[in-house]
Amino acid sequence: MKRVLLASPRGYCAGVERAVDTVERALRLYGEPVYVRKQIVHNSHVVRELEELGAVFVDSVEDVPEGATVVFSAHGVAPGVRSAADARRLTTIDATCPLVTKVHTQARRYADAGYSIVFIGHAGHEEVEGTMGEAPGEMALVESVADAEALELPAEQRLAYITQTTLSVDETREIVDVLKRRFPRIEGPEKEDICYATSNRQWAVKELLDEVELLLVIGSTNSSNSKRLVEVAHTAGVASYLIDDAGDIDPAWIEGVATVGVTSGASAPERLVHDVCDWFRDRGVSDVTEHRSVYEDVVFRVPVELRRAERSAA
Repeated sequence: MKRVLLASPRGYCAGVERAVDTVERALRLYGEPVYVRKQIVHNSHVVRELEELGAVFVDSVEDVPEGATVVFSAHGVAPGVRSAADARRLTTIDATCPLVTKVHTQARRYADAGYSIVFIGHAGHEEVEGTMGEAPGEMALVESVADAEALELPAEQRLAYITQTTLSVDETREIVDVLKRRFPRIEGPEKEDICYATSNRQWAVKELLDEVELLLVIGSTNSSNSKRLVEVAHTAGVASYLIDDAGDIDPAWIEGVATVGVTSGASAPERLVHDVCDWFRDRGVSDVTEHRSVYEDVVFRVPVELRRAERSAA
């Protein structure tokens, strides 16, 4: 083992930064506990750290005491969740990533205009559940090229497609190509819904793969964008593993390997990357090099309702 190459960009995106900052600032403003519906972002380390600060993670707003404060996660919620929160007189802070909110807005716009909507995404993901809740009777979920080939819709129906923000860029393009072939009049967003951070992290990995024999992706198992990074490597024929942290590394993986690539999903803290680098340094690897491809400078402000509450409390 001679070298570690670090993909860049990697790790936290602007939406994750915003969501984590929202919970931390809400705790400072309101005191503990502050409730969070679902995991604020899909990373077990982030969730544990926020729990230590006083955040309480719940599966449903029904689990939040009446009148308490609840933060909606970065993945977004369906309108029914907002109604349920209002019925319990909860103080809500919406940490939905603005890029996910954009997809929700598209879904409502298409539904209001009488379109049937094809939603490209992964069943069970919170972002998918929230988006489909915007137009539950007008949306069909497509997860793969095979689903797109099998989709049956009336020929005369006005159609549009939208996508989950954390998909594989290449696979999504293949699915869209099938939809356009089968339904030539289908409409879609002017700019793809896959977020800049997901696209950039996949591109950074692709640029790295010619120089590495193994890729380690730091991210939790429920992180969609992290799993897509593993898939990008596998598609290119490079061995890759998803690890939650340095403790998951199997020394057998690096036997006979000269160069290892390391990246992290959009919800993984950078300190986990440092820990992985230290794991390699402890085993004699001194060459740890940044492999930069794209510079990111996107910043999202915390939710307006939190900013207003902070100003009122000042």
